[in-house]
Amino acid sequence: MAKTKELSKDTRKSIVDLHQTGKSESTIGKQLGVKKSTVGAIIRKWKTYKTTDNLPRSGAPRKISSRGVKMIMRTVSKDPRTTRGDLVNDLQRAGTKVTKVTISNTLQRQGIKSRSARRVPLLKPVHVPARLKFAREHMDDTAEDWENVMWSDETKVELFGINSTRRVRRKKNTELHPKNTIPTVKHGGGNIMLWGCFSAKETGRLIRVKDRMNGAMYREILSQNLLPSVRTLKMKRGWVFQHDNDPKHTARATKEWLRKKHLKVPEWPSQSPDLNPIENLWRELKVRVARRQPQNITALEKICMEEWAKIPATVCANLVKTYSKRLTSVI
Repeated sequence: MAKTKELSKDTRKSIVDLHQTGKSESTIGKQLGVKKSTVGAIIRKWKTYKTTDNLPRSGAPRKISSRGVKMIMRTVSKDPRTTRGDLVNDLQRAGTKVTKVTISNTLQRQGIKSRSARRVPLLKPVHVPARLKFAREHMDDTAEDWENVMWSDETKVELFGINSTRRVRRKKNTELHPKNTIPTVKHGGGNIMLWGCFSAKETGRLIRVKDRMNGAMYREILSQNLLPSVRTLKMKRGWVFQHDNDPKHTARATKEWLRKKHLKVPEWPSQSPDLNPIENLWRELKVRVARRQPQNITALEKICMEEWAKIPATVCANLVKTYSKRLTSVI
């Protein structure tokens, strides 16, 4: 049976207008060239709903029952890494056959979307209070305070790109829930090690660490690269030097060297790379390097140096400008 053509809004309005003047349904139908039954249906809709617009239709019934939806939500809540295929199989065992698309639509109606799992530090109970103490103590620090910090760290860069992401199913604003993150430890593997520093103004020096670093080598790096970077970036008087709690950084000889150079060093909580904005700069560097696809170690080192120098000063400034958000996330 052929589908009838839908009446225009103007025609439906005319039917109501003529009805209000007292004309009969048959008279209106003849005048407008519309079936009497159609005229009657339009008038009844107008009387009931005060509109002649199309009303929402129920459509096909949901393939997944409310009980099935609850089962899906329990499974995803328990393990956010559950795949659509897993959920399809679970429902099939329960007697309901659906596709992956149906699963996606059902999850989205419940506010659940597939998102990349956030990488966060692997924390032990002893780390939590120290991180919380640091965040609370510095929540009131001004933007100018953070602009006067020289951030530093080491990282390893892989020859063939950066690690892939993993996806989890979660609701909005739950990216830092432990079930929705991927625990990490420092230096997950790579081909060359780099040391670098930066401030809110721009990047400082970047060097390759070719040998196994010890305390003496670290102090030499600071002497030959940190202090010249401070002069180049024209850090203000009373600037602060940030580095983490690596044993080379906290060795007695290193602490003595820092004291003699009159460098201010904050008490840094362990396992807190997320509090150091240079981690974002490392990510920026690795993405840039991966795009250029170096094929050997020599090329990798050369490209790292080139791309580090190309990172815009605005990137550095924005990382420091939003530092208070990092403290809020920790809390």
